[in-house]
Amino acid sequence: MKIAYVTVYDVLNQNKWPKTQLGLCQAGYTIAKTLESQSATLEYIGSLKKKTSLITRAKWEFYHHFYQKDYYRWAEPLIVQDYAQQVQKQLSEIDYDVILCPENVIPISQLNSKKPIVLWTDAPLCALIDFYPYLSNLCQETLENIYYFEKEALEKCTLAIYASDWGAEKAIHQYNVDPAKVKVIPWGANLEENRTIEDIHQIIVSRPVEPCKLLHLGVEWFRKGGDIALEVTKILNERGLKTELIIAGNPPITSESLPSYVKYFGYLKKSIKDEREKLNHLMANSHFLILPSKADCSPHVLCEANAFGLPCLTTDVGGISTIIKEGLNGKKFALEASLSQYCDYIIELMNHYDQYQSLALSSFREYQSRLNWNVACQQLQHLIDLII
Repeated sequence: MKIAYVTVYDVLNQNKWPKTQLGLCQAGYTIAKTLESQSATLEYIGSLKKKTSLITRAKWEFYHHFYQKDYYRWAEPLIVQDYAQQVQKQLSEIDYDVILCPENVIPISQLNSKKPIVLWTDAPLCALIDFYPYLSNLCQETLENIYYFEKEALEKCTLAIYASDWGAEKAIHQYNVDPAKVKVIPWGANLEENRTIEDIHQIIVSRPVEPCKLLHLGVEWFRKGGDIALEVTKILNERGLKTELIIAGNPPITSESLPSYVKYFGYLKKSIKDEREKLNHLMANSHFLILPSKADCSPHVLCEANAFGLPCLTTDVGGISTIIKEGLNGKKFALEASLSQYCDYIIELMNHYDQYQSLALSSFREYQSRLNWNVACQQLQHLIDLII
């Protein structure tokens, strides 16, 4: 299978990945390397240059200063069409069976190809509008451009694959896409290490009953529910369960100094060996990942936590329900859930530690059976085999 692997960014150069899209870029890299390990041949089409233009600069100034609205030039027709020309040129120099795009639709929207085009992404852009902060104050022009280019891309795609049922349903509903060409394959954990069930069993039995360790990982404190995690930890300690909150990512945002039961480790990069090992240690030695997101698509960190037998406490938003299954690898709380609901659940499991350990082991089995890239890419290649 020869795959033309289309991205805006340079998949193989981690130093040039946009900081605001590290999760997406890491996914793109891991997908590529997993496919290659499964004997697929990849031709990398990327490192696209964003065309400079006085028009786009003037539009940004206009919308920003006069309307206080966000204008994005990545959705500007001038830019999208130029991306297509760059991709088309690179495609003309290679032999391939299928085009695969593991990000949003922008680099493939204006492509003209006789070969099948496959999109595999976490969610359609339309689902993020007024859901994610960066797409919640758009000018009308950018809004219309996003809808137009996404619709164009989905019409060109032979397959549109999403990481969650939520993402798939949003695309079908918004663009009236033929459901037959929309599929769901959950994304995996962006981890290179492979652990066996025996390894995870040892990790789980090594976790002491006390203190209860809650791990919060995220780069956007409020969107990822860091404030909720902090309050839950405070209440658990007040209710008599000695609890620590371990934070890795951007610094906590709080008007008060952090209490002694909060441990902050900074932003840990998986691409740096020492930092990756530190992150692995934190996951192995925590009891729960707590991620009470207010908006999310398909957070990789949930799968990564499960890879360490770490159950997840999260919210029932976006595509999370495709990842987290009640009683198998964690629990989803409603957005309006009270802090006491989180606390009651944690206390109940920590007071019945054998039940906690069963949940932790079951969490790893969910990772092993469906939340890893090997399984996901095998499913992808099966679908591609049917269309080439």
